[in-house]
Amino acid sequence: MAKKTSTKALGFEEQIWDAACKLRGNIDPSEYKNVVLGLIFLKYVSDNFEAKHAELVVEGEGFEEDRDEYTSENIFWVPKEARWEVVAAAAHTPEVGKVIDESMRLIEQENKKLKGVLPKNFARPELDKRRLGEVVDLFTNVKMAENGDTHDLLGRTYEYCLSQFASQEGKNAGEFYTPKCVVKTLVNVLEPFKGRVYDPACGSGGMFVQSFEFVRNHQGNINNISVYGQESNPTTWKMATMNLAIRGIDADLGPKNDDTFFNDLHRTERFDYILANPPFNLSDWGGDKLKDDPRWEYGVPPEGNANFAWMQHMIHHLSQSGRIGLVLANGSLSSQTNNEGEIRKNIVNAGLVEGIVAMPTQLFFSTQIPVCLWFLRKGRPADSKTLFVDARNMGTMISRSQRTLTDEDIQKIASTFDTFRDGTLEEEKGFSAVVSIEDIAKQDYILTPGRYVGIAEQEEDDEPFDEKMKRLTGELAKCFEESNRLQAEIKKNLEAIGYGL
Repeated sequence: MAKKTSTKALGFEEQIWDAACKLRGNIDPSEYKNVVLGLIFLKYVSDNFEAKHAELVVEGEGFEEDRDEYTSENIFWVPKEARWEVVAAAAHTPEVGKVIDESMRLIEQENKKLKGVLPKNFARPELDKRRLGEVVDLFTNVKMAENGDTHDLLGRTYEYCLSQFASQEGKNAGEFYTPKCVVKTLVNVLEPFKGRVYDPACGSGGMFVQSFEFVRNHQGNINNISVYGQESNPTTWKMATMNLAIRGIDADLGPKNDDTFFNDLHRTERFDYILANPPFNLSDWGGDKLKDDPRWEYGVPPEGNANFAWMQHMIHHLSQSGRIGLVLANGSLSSQTNNEGEIRKNIVNAGLVEGIVAMPTQLFFSTQIPVCLWFLRKGRPADSKTLFVDARNMGTMISRSQRTLTDEDIQKIASTFDTFRDGTLEEEKGFSAVVSIEDIAKQDYILTPGRYVGIAEQEEDDEPFDEKMKRLTGELAKCFEESNRLQAEIKKNLEAIGYGL
C-alpha cells in the first residue's frame, strides 16, 4: 500500500476515487456521494484530532484527553469509541458499516457544529462491506497527518470527488458544484484580500475555498476574511459544512439549510465581497409572494425568472464599496421581457456594472446554456464606464464534452480588469472594450460583450488568389484520391467475407 511520501506521485485523489467507486453497487449516485464524502470527512476529523493528541502526549502534561485543548484550536473532539483506530480495526468485519455509523453519531453528539450534518448510512445492506473495508484500509495505510498538510490533501480529495460526482450527475450537478475554473475567475477578478465574503446560494462551498486559496497564494492573512453563506438544499448544506471544515474554514452558513429569498439568514448583514452561482433562470422561486420586498430597489423581478431577484438580493447586501461577482445565463444580458430590461437599465444607470465577461461554452457539467459573469461594485461614480470582455474563444477541451479555462486564461481576464481599474487598459479588438453608460443606452442597455468589443483583426493574407486556389484544389484532389482508395479497400474486405456491394 502506498505511503504518504508517494501520495503526490500516485495521485491520492484518484486512488480514493477509484477505490471508492468499487463501493457503488446499486446505490444511487446522489446517495453514494454522501458515503464517499462522509468517509473522507471522518478521516479528516480523526487525523486532525490524532495529530493534536500526539502533540499533547509528547508535552507530557496529561492534557491529551482534555476537550478544551482541542476546541480552543477549532479541532473537533473525537471520543475514544469513534477514533479512526476503532474503524480501522473493524475494516475486515461484517460490522464495519455499523462501526462507521456509530463513529459518525458519537462525533455529532460531541460537536454541536456537526449536529445533523454527517451521513450515517454505511450499514445499509446494499453497501458492499468487503469493499468498504478496502477503502478504509486505503485511508489507514496512507497516514495523512504524518507528512504534509492534512487540510490540503483531504481538501483536494474532497474537491476532486465533488467534481467527479458533478460529472456523473450531469444536470443535477449545478446544485452543489461550480467548475473550479469559473470560481477562480470570479475570485481573481474580485480579489477578496480582506473583509466579509458572502454566497447566498453557496452549494458545497467552493467560492469560499477558492477565496481562502487566493489569499494564501498572494501571501495574505486568511484571518482577515470571514465567510457567510446560505443554501436551501439540506444535503448540499451538509456537504458545504464538511467541505469547509476540512479546509479549516470557520463559516457562518446558518444553523440549517433555508430558502434565501423567504428566510434570509443574514438579513441585516452587509458584505465586502459577494460571489455566487445561483440556479440559472429559476422559475419556481415564489416571486408572487415577494412583490413588495425592500430588496427590489431597481424593479420587481418577474415571477418566472429569479435572475434579477438574485442580483438585487446581492446588491442589497453590499457594503458601501462592496463588489459582486456572479454567474448568470446569457439571457440576463439582453432579455427585455417581464420587466427584466427595465431592471437592467436601472442597475446600469446607477453605475453598478463594473464589468461583463462572456464565457465559453461547455464549462458546466449541468447545462450547455451559454453563461456570463457579472461584476458589480458599489461606491463608483454614477457615470463610471463598464468593461466588456469576450472570452468565448478561450479555454481548452479536457474531454469530448468538457472545457476548462487554464490558469493563463484566468490571469488574462483578471489582469484585464486590473488595468481597467487603474486606467491603463489598452483595448483589444474582439476581446475587450471600455464603454460609457451613454453608449450602452444606445444599445438599449443590452450588455452582450460581442456588441462592444467588435471582431478581432485578422492577419493579412498576402497569398495571391490564383495561387491559393491552385493550392487548395490540389489539396482537395488528394483528399478525393484517398477517399476513393479507402472506399475500394472497404469493398474488397466486404467481398472477402461474402458481403460484396
